[in-house]
Amino acid sequence: MNLKSLAVMAASAIIFASCNQNSNQQTGNGADSVQTDSAKTAAIPDKANFEGTTDGKKTDLYILKNKNNAQAAFTNYGGRIVSLIVPDKDGKMTDVVVGFGSVEGYLKSTEAYYGATIGRYGNRIAKGKFTLEGKEYNLSVNNNGQTLHGGKNGFQSKVWDAKQLNDQSVEFTYLSKDGEEGFPGNLKVKVVYTLTDDNAVKMEYEATTDKPTVCNLTNHAYFNLNGEGSGTILNHIAQIDASKYTPVDTVLIPLGKFEPVAGTPFDFQKPAAIGGKINEDNTQLKNGKGIDHNYVLDNAGPAMHHAATVVGDKSGIQMDIETQEPGLQFYTGNFMQAQNTFKNGIKDDHRTAFCMETQHFPDSPNQPTYPSTELKPGQTYKTSSIYKFSIKK
Repeated sequence: MNLKSLAVMAASAIIFASCNQNSNQQTGNGADSVQTDSAKTAAIPDKANFEGTTDGKKTDLYILKNKNNAQAAFTNYGGRIVSLIVPDKDGKMTDVVVGFGSVEGYLKSTEAYYGATIGRYGNRIAKGKFTLEGKEYNLSVNNNGQTLHGGKNGFQSKVWDAKQLNDQSVEFTYLSKDGEEGFPGNLKVKVVYTLTDDNAVKMEYEATTDKPTVCNLTNHAYFNLNGEGSGTILNHIAQIDASKYTPVDTVLIPLGKFEPVAGTPFDFQKPAAIGGKINEDNTQLKNGKGIDHNYVLDNAGPAMHHAATVVGDKSGIQMDIETQEPGLQFYTGNFMQAQNTFKNGIKDDHRTAFCMETQHFPDSPNQPTYPSTELKPGQTYKTSSIYKFSIKK
């Protein structure tokens, strides 16, 4: 059965379950009832809304465009992606990244990570502690007693130095000083975002340090492949190249083991609706309030490998992810609570966007069996990921 057929079947199967769940959520208008003026052609936000000063540094919006008239917009506040506009199956230009229309929107958001470059350490570190070369480091804790995405004032809250390299690439750099959020070493970070002519966003990360440290960089884009504000993502069809995942405890710290996805709500080895099993009575779903788990990619290695495919059920837009990373965090927007207003004036309702963050595994500094995230002086952290957009055939 192809993805298109699955999407049609999934849509009718899920509507009742997802609406029933959302009736118990404090989500404003409700994800599944949200209908927007999505017929409007998507547009990049006004650049002037990003021009200003935050923490004594100038902020701006950097607009990329390729030969197909696809566009992407980034701001150096948080080194984040603001918009990504690509054609849907009918040729309508569609913004598949949710976010805000100004720096002020990001500053005031109750969700700190929309579109941001994440560091020093993407995902969680248990109890905000790890030991490296015999020394224990105590980090900023900001999530149920854990360190999440680098701590309270991680890279998402920094104004990066920016340079637009050409019409299709922008470079962000940042010096994370020794001791920032408790992490050791002066970490020099560079990320280059490129909008390619095949409608892909390439993300290239580099980092060096002057002391042994840990490093795990990613991007926290929130996607809705039907377009920002188009409603639930539960009917999107996803496929993930992972036969195992890392189960977590009640504060979302991995238990240190890999478990098969087969026979669980986490099985996306074959294309399936995101919301197909999200309401099942499952301990791991309860721990994450839905899917908020790291997938162990089957073909992981230093070379670029395919990680996942997602298709918007209404738009036909297909996103393919390739990465050099061993893991992929799949998050189904479980904590979106209609407390913020997106670019198009629509609230960030429950499960109206999803994230797929390429990464090393959560809590790796405390999990000796996981791939190492240690970075030493003289080494260069270097990794790339690609998010490519096309029309499902």
